[in-house]
Amino acid sequence: MEEKLFNKNYLCLCAANFLFFFSFYLLLPVLPFFIQQNFQANNSVVGAVISCYTLATLCVRPFSGYMMDAFKRKPVYLLALSVFTAVFCGYLFASTITILIIVRILHGLSFGLTSVGGNTLVIDVVPSAKRGEGIGYFGVANNIAMAVGPMVGLFVYEKYSFNVIFIGCMVCSALAAFFASRIQTKFRPPLKRPPLSLDRFILIKGLLAGVSFMLLAFAYGQISNYIALYAKEMNLAISSGLFFTVYAVGLIASRLFAGRMVDRGKVTQTTALGLAIVVVAMFGLAMCHRFCALGQHATTVAFLVIALCCGAGFGTSFPAFNTLFINMAPNSQRGTATSTYLTTWDLGLGIGIFSGGAISEHFSFSAAYFVADGAVLLSLLFFVFVVAPHYQKNKVR
Repeated sequence: MEEKLFNKNYLCLCAANFLFFFSFYLLLPVLPFFIQQNFQANNSVVGAVISCYTLATLCVRPFSGYMMDAFKRKPVYLLALSVFTAVFCGYLFASTITILIIVRILHGLSFGLTSVGGNTLVIDVVPSAKRGEGIGYFGVANNIAMAVGPMVGLFVYEKYSFNVIFIGCMVCSALAAFFASRIQTKFRPPLKRPPLSLDRFILIKGLLAGVSFMLLAFAYGQISNYIALYAKEMNLAISSGLFFTVYAVGLIASRLFAGRMVDRGKVTQTTALGLAIVVVAMFGLAMCHRFCALGQHATTVAFLVIALCCGAGFGTSFPAFNTLFINMAPNSQRGTATSTYLTTWDLGLGIGIFSGGAISEHFSFSAAYFVADGAVLLSLLFFVFVVAPHYQKNKVR
């Protein structure tokens, strides 16, 4: 009998994932303004402080995968989510840059473990025959959070205060922990823990794919953290939160399409298609300021069309890359595969955030997006000529 995809456990996990990422995206677009206004920081300092979060996440990712494979996944996931919730209090009392950096590091560590836990649990919950579709819908919960989170965060920033945002993030994260506690996982016999070795922390076969994914993440780091400042630089009349909303529409629509393609075995084709779309979209983003000469209306339309294309490209790539990593790992290394997938993402994200701040400070945001576009083009070429043949030789399912 075919197992149903939309069961109670899956829906609770999707709800937890939505609320977890909603609390993340609620804070994301306003944090640069918080740092600039409270600490009179320039773009380079903003980039450095924000990237601390990603670098901390990067440090904990490999160990997160090992913990998910070696221990009961749900308790580890709940513990990490609870710590993530509690750390929001730190923003309320961050009176210096040093304290804020410590808070960001703690938040990054808990985020790393929580996100690996959720992405590993969903593989356990969904039927194997619908893994691509299941991962796609699970990602949609994240994408919906991305659609409304930044918009709500920027609205609250304009109407209320930063403290209201921090408290709201804490409440949403606590609700995520509640839904996660309702998940009932199948009994999994304790694994015999082998001696510590590199392949317990990193999926060696997935490193080449990780290079390609890291270059894609480099571009996303510059979109997610600097798009509000770029829109402000172009004097757009619309809220920059609308960029994330339109971006998420493209992301959601493409994820559903990409998930079905992946389930039909077209993993590498789907990945390459997504990367190609991002190459075009990032070039458009780098050139968007040129539309200012045509008027604000033309610039706004171009800005939103580019957002839709960015969403379509990233949404096509994400489930395909995720499935590619999983397909190269045995069942006993699902957590390791997931953490490797997310570790390479965090590495690229952190470099993208840090370099984006530095490039925009010394040159311009447009220059930063040109560099990001070059990174994605390199990712596409490397994937087609190196990663895809390697995957065909090393996949286990």
